[in-house]
Amino acid sequence: MKQRSLAEFGFQPKRDKRTRKQQFLSEMNKSVPWRRIEKRINPFYHKARCGPGRPQMPLSSMLRIHFMQQWFGYGDRAMEEALYDIPLLRDFAGLDAFEDHLPDETTILRFRHLLEKNNLAEAIFDEVQGVLLEHNLLLKQGSMVDASLIDAPSSIKNKAKQRDPEMSQTKKGNQWYFGMKVHIGADVQSGLVHTVVGTTAKDSDISQLKACLHGEEGFVLADRGYHKTSRTWEHLALEEGVAIITPSKKPAHGSLSKREKRQNRQLSSWRALVEHPFRVIKRQFGYTKVRYRGLAKNTAQLKTLLALSNVWMVRHQLVT
Repeated sequence: MKQRSLAEFGFQPKRDKRTRKQQFLSEMNKSVPWRRIEKRINPFYHKARCGPGRPQMPLSSMLRIHFMQQWFGYGDRAMEEALYDIPLLRDFAGLDAFEDHLPDETTILRFRHLLEKNNLAEAIFDEVQGVLLEHNLLLKQGSMVDASLIDAPSSIKNKAKQRDPEMSQTKKGNQWYFGMKVHIGADVQSGLVHTVVGTTAKDSDISQLKACLHGEEGFVLADRGYHKTSRTWEHLALEEGVAIITPSKKPAHGSLSKREKRQNRQLSSWRALVEHPFRVIKRQFGYTKVRYRGLAKNTAQLKTLLALSNVWMVRHQLVT
């Protein structure tokens, strides 16, 4: 990252306090494998530039801006305005308001479209996976699977004045939801996500079980959404070489035995890690509703979000 001008420093308040946003950006700056990701994007990025106009923005700056959109929930226009308003964000992107032209919302939009068109969210996810494997943070001995509903706001309309046709309605408990569902497979020891699948909300959890596995695990821990009679401790059976374990079901007449209750509690304590990625993207990053129309765009964003959540959860191990 380049050094900022003296004029830019003149707008910085003199204080000793380090804000949470400063701390967050500092840790992510050290943890994200920037060079590896830029190397995957670079051939597509420079090929996309053609014709006269302003010089192309540095790839490193555009990638950092794209990631800040995921971390802080900025839309394209809001991101442009934040770069003008907040020196901290300009500094993280390697931009100087007094020496550089700042990217407008169209430039930010085109960069996202470039990533979507060339399936580069998958490349970002793969590069993060590679770093985690190199640091022995993904062992692939066992997996946990889970799914979470992501609401679609009712204001997302198409030209026919209808809600997004690729989203659907489903009922969970006594409440109805409209949107999509993200299915994940996570490492049983670290809770880091190794597989991401996006579907419409009405697709059942169990229908995406195989899609959430990487194929090298020896066992899988799952909740009641993946239950079959052969998937409990009492009826454990290998399914294509994998042991899939779900909680025991309470019988129609009677109750679970003490042993079954103890096993269910133990399974729940092991599976608690699979909820951590959802907590990070929904609470840490503020992702609670889909932003775009269609499953493809939203699944691409979720892959980027979950790749960044993996980095956030092991940021201290990655910088040691």
